[in-house]
Amino acid sequence: MVLIKMREIAEAYLGSTIKNVVVTVPAYFNDSQRQATKDAGVIAGLNVMRIINEPTAAAIAYGLDKKATSVGEKNILIFDLGGGTFDVSLLTIEEDIFEVKVTAGDTHLGREDFDNRMVNHFVQEFKMKNKKDIIGNPRALRRLRTSCERAKRTLSSTPQTTIEIDSLYEGINFYSTITRARFEELNIDLFRKCMEPVEKFSNSCRTFSMERNYVRASTLTRLLHMVLLFRLLS
Repeated sequence: MVLIKMREIAEAYLGSTIKNVVVTVPAYFNDSQRQATKDAGVIAGLNVMRIINEPTAAAIAYGLDKKATSVGEKNILIFDLGGGTFDVSLLTIEEDIFEVKVTAGDTHLGREDFDNRMVNHFVQEFKMKNKKDIIGNPRALRRLRTSCERAKRTLSSTPQTTIEIDSLYEGINFYSTITRARFEELNIDLFRKCMEPVEKFSNSCRTFSMERNYVRASTLTRLLHMVLLFRLLS
């Protein structure tokens, strides 16, 4: 089980036995899903003291409740892009009380989708250059994916990077380049899909009378596009 493995890793790092834990879950989890998560913790031999929302945990981890520059309620936007899912949440913090107001997202969209676009791009390039299709070769695809993930991270600090793989397929070496602009172009529709929940989220904000700290949807979309790109490339 995942929880058992996490417990083992934490105990090895801390050098002590762990019994009591706080477990995070997506903000959109219902009561039965939260209870199932708690039950999983019990099965793993843990005392689940509390279940909290992931956006709340993120805010606590970054110490946002301690970075107040003004008195009163603060509105915090949490944009969480995971490996296979992502969600956007708005939470309020006032007097150390965290409350998730709005949450939206996509359980079938994450960083892996962006990685797949780059992999497919180079699969087609390799095929065009060498008249060979590596799509049915798991080892070649695995090596290409590893190189693509490395290239993606490099693009966070440079506008262009290279892909170099010796003997990728049938003894053929593969060498190519990709720019940050090309990466964005390959994934433009995925960026737009990420913005769809943000637009819904922006409209929902008005329901909770948050105009005081409200950011216009167009501005929010531009900001989140930059944040999303940084998150993907980091």
